Amino acid sequence: MLRIHDTARGRLVDLEPRDPGKVSMYVCGPTVYDVAHLGHGRHLLVFDVVRRYLEWSGLEVRYVSNVTDIEDKIIAKANATGRSTDEVVATYEAEWWRLVERLGCRRPDEVPHATQYVDEMVTYIQDLIDRGRAYATDDGVYFSVESLEDYGQLARQSLESLREGGGDRDVVGRTNKRSPLDFALWKNAKPGEPSWPSPWADGRPGWHIECTVMALGLLGDAFDLHGGGLDLQFPHHENERAQAVAGGHAFATIWLHHGMVLAPGGQEMHRSAGNFVSLDDLLTRHDPRAYRLLVARSHYRSPMEVSEKNLADATEALRGLDRLVDTVGPTDAQPDAATLQRFRDYMDDDFNTPQAAAILFEARRAANAALDTEDRAHAEALTAALLSISGALGLSLGSVGDTVVDAAAATLAQERDAARAAKDWARADDLRAELEGRGWIIEDTAGGTRLRR
Repeated sequence: MLRIHDTARGRLVDLEPRDPGKVSMYVCGPTVYDVAHLGHGRHLLVFDVVRRYLEWSGLEVRYVSNVTDIEDKIIAKANATGRSTDEVVATYEAEWWRLVERLGCRRPDEVPHATQYVDEMVTYIQDLIDRGRAYATDDGVYFSVESLEDYGQLARQSLESLREGGGDRDVVGRTNKRSPLDFALWKNAKPGEPSWPSPWADGRPGWHIECTVMALGLLGDAFDLHGGGLDLQFPHHENERAQAVAGGHAFATIWLHHGMVLAPGGQEMHRSAGNFVSLDDLLTRHDPRAYRLLVARSHYRSPMEVSEKNLADATEALRGLDRLVDTVGPTDAQPDAATLQRFRDYMDDDFNTPQAAAILFEARRAANAALDTEDRAHAEALTAALLSISGALGLSLGSVGDTVVDAAAATLAQERDAARAAKDWARADDLRAELEGRGWIIEDTAGGTRLRR
């Protein structure tokens, strides 16, 4: 039985799907107004692994992840750059999906965009007003936090505690709000802003209502899993849940929140703090698989540090796995059952990927030892188990020997090696970019540039 830490209850709970054999899963997606950083990369990888493992376990997964394509930050970016909001969204959403592909993540089954659901949001907000859970002002519509007794469940604080600790956290619309904790469901448009009609005034939905309406609309009440980063736990996810419960709905059954990525010096990485490393920059300089392995080596609920050293360690570890898979070659052997069971036991314990990933390297050592003693059958069984596990973690391994490098790419790789030897780093970077533009993944090895697809 898979047990998952539920943020709302603060403990491990059994995953008991609403629909037997099927898991419904909603993960908050990007607000597309700027480049993605390493925290976004971790977010993508954590839930890609959750989805893959559930499917590896025999469950059918319906994975929904939204795109927020209207929000204050998008409008600010458009104003600052002299572009329309549509242009900003198109630019950064295309970049997002390009990075998803480079990370080797599978796209969600459904990708709702907030602007596609505005009519449904207006209807939902009106229902909250009719229920006495929300109220209109001269600048929009607000949710009345006081109307929901268990507000604060995800924050694990009482309403009184939140009220006392709120301070001046939310000053937007403060003079019109009944309580400082109340939050916007609808924002009346200012001149020049994108807007939609509503019974109150032309405007746009608040951020929190978007996910509530899209999740309920696509997955229905009491869907199984809702995921996001720890930074979304409060207030975003708290407000999502509040809106659903206030509307008479059962919302997510289990809440998963992953930890943050730490910048050098141990500070949490945030775009607003200006201490982030772009995901594109990391994937340009390193094998994308190395970042996936690095994420797997950290428990999803723990903070995670990214450094050149641990990325290099992950890259070297992957080479060892690649060599074994290439050495053994294609095999029809049945995976070693004991190895798979150990993997399952760790993953069923709240997705314990650090221990689960360690099994890959234990299996590699055992398989190499079996090859040394000419026990080919055991080596193949262990390698088959290793490949099954790596598939569940989203790591592609081996097949280096099957990669045919065309003459043009080989020439570019040789020129890059020469540029690196001459310490002409600008030229080396240009050649790397050209190779990546042709679809090659570049690895820097002691023997020079290695190319693979």
